[in-house]
Amino acid sequence: MTRIVMATSILGSVLLSLALMAGCGAGNIVASGPLVGKLFPTVTGTSLMDEQVTLPKEFEGGVAIYMIGYVQQTQFDIDRWTIGLLQVGPEASIVEIPTISGLVPTFMSGWIDDGMRSGIPKEDWPSVITLYGNGAGVVASLTGTENPQNARVLVVDGNGVIRWFWDQGFSAKRLLELNSIVDQCQ
Repeated sequence: MTRIVMATSILGSVLLSLALMAGCGAGNIVASGPLVGKLFPTVTGTSLMDEQVTLPKEFEGGVAIYMIGYVQQTQFDIDRWTIGLLQVGPEASIVEIPTISGLVPTFMSGWIDDGMRSGIPKEDWPSVITLYGNGAGVVASLTGTENPQNARVLVVDGNGVIRWFWDQGFSAKRLLELNSIVDQCQ
């Protein structure tokens, strides 16, 4: 019985990894361009609470920090940003946005979301909004997919305008810069 559970777990991990790799589209690397001043595109995702969320409308009237990830390895960078953000305490909503494009991951979205739920405390589920399919592709085209292990961190104002963007990995200096931009958006 234990071998069956272990084999199922290993198979699940392999399938999740393949789905995430297929979703990233390793052959379709997109460079990011200047984003500050652009509107964040309207996309709909699903929170880990299984509620549909439309960005940027969900945070209309307030400032939001989006931490976007394209591959599982991005989680390390997102975790560093999260710890830093919780320490500086910006007056903004903090949202983690796993972004998984491709047909196979879209069909497996329930299974992928269940896997994420198992590793994230329930209190954080509302702030994790997964984008699949076309919405994921739109965001990937906007923010670029070079160095996918780095999170894409954006400050989006209450009108949906991108006020700050960083995709070079966590930096304490950039964290302070982000916090200053959030203050300016108030």
